Amino acid sequence: MNIYTVGETLLDIIFKGVEPQTAKPGGSAFNASVTLGRLGAPINFISETGHDKVGDLILHFMNENGVQANFISRYPKGQTAIALAFLNENSDAEYQFYKDYPAQRLAVEFPDFQKDDLLMFGSFYALNPGIRPRVKELLEKADRAGATIMYDPNFRSTHLAERDQLVPVIRENLGYATLVRASDEDLLNIFDTDNPDEAWEKVAPLSDALVYTANADGVYLRTPSLSFHMEVERIEPVSTIGAGDTFNAGLLYGIWKKGYGREQIKLLNKNQWVEILAIAIQFSREVCLSYDNYLPMGYANQFKQDN
Repeated sequence: MNIYTVGETLLDIIFKGVEPQTAKPGGSAFNASVTLGRLGAPINFISETGHDKVGDLILHFMNENGVQANFISRYPKGQTAIALAFLNENSDAEYQFYKDYPAQRLAVEFPDFQKDDLLMFGSFYALNPGIRPRVKELLEKADRAGATIMYDPNFRSTHLAERDQLVPVIRENLGYATLVRASDEDLLNIFDTDNPDEAWEKVAPLSDALVYTANADGVYLRTPSLSFHMEVERIEPVSTIGAGDTFNAGLLYGIWKKGYGREQIKLLNKNQWVEILAIAIQFSREVCLSYDNYLPMGYANQFKQDN
C-alpha cells in the first residue's frame, strides 16, 4: 500500500509582525507529505517546480525527508511559487502569493495505482481551471484502480467570489472521495453549513466518511453508521500554518499503518476511528508548537520508536 499526495509546492516565507521568522518549503499536500516521509511511510508527492534555485531547494528537502520525487514535473520556463505568510495575533496566517507558472501544467506521467493505495488531493489546486483536466485525469486513474481517495477542500474566504462557479467542481471532487476531511470554515464557505450534521447531509450522498474539524471545538466523525465527537487540548500555538495539513497526514498514516482498504473505510467501528483520529489530533497539536509546517523531526523519530 503506497501513499500519494498531489498539490502545489512553494516556498513559505513566514512573518511575525514585520519581521521574517523563517522560510520553509510548503504547500498543503507538500506539508502532509513531509510529515509522512519523516515517519517512514511510503509517500510519493505529485507536483511541479521550476528549474530554479527554489525548486532545487525543495527537491533537496524532499530527499532529506523521505518523500519520493518520481512524479515531480520541472518546467523549464517560469519560476517556483513563493508565498509570504503573515501571522496575526492568533498565529493564523494571511498569505500573499507570487506565481509564474507555464502554460502546460503538471507535465508528468502519473503513477500506476494499485488497489487500496492512498491518494490525497484538495485545495484550490484541485479546482483551478488551468490544471483541472490533469487533476481529473489523475483522480479517474486512481478511482479505476480501487485506491482510497481523501479530499480536503481547504476552501477559504478568498475564493468566495467564485463560489457559484466552483461548487459544481467541489461536488465532483466529493464524488471521487472515499473520505472527506474538511474544516468548519471550509464547509461554511462552500455550503453555508455551520455544524457537522448539516455538513454530513451535503457530503453523505457523495462520500463514505466525513472528518469535520472545528479548531478548539474538536473533531467530529460522520459515516453512514457512526456519529461522534472528540475533544482537543487547548494550546497557545506558535503557528497554525501546518495544522490541517499535519492532521491530514495523521489520517493517512493511521489508515496506512492499520492497512485499511477502500471498502473498509465506511465499515470501521468507533474504536478504530478513535485510534486514527487520536493520531491526527496529536500530530496537529505538535506542529502548532513550532514554525515547522510539518511534524518536527525529533517528534517524528520518537513517535516511530514508540509505535
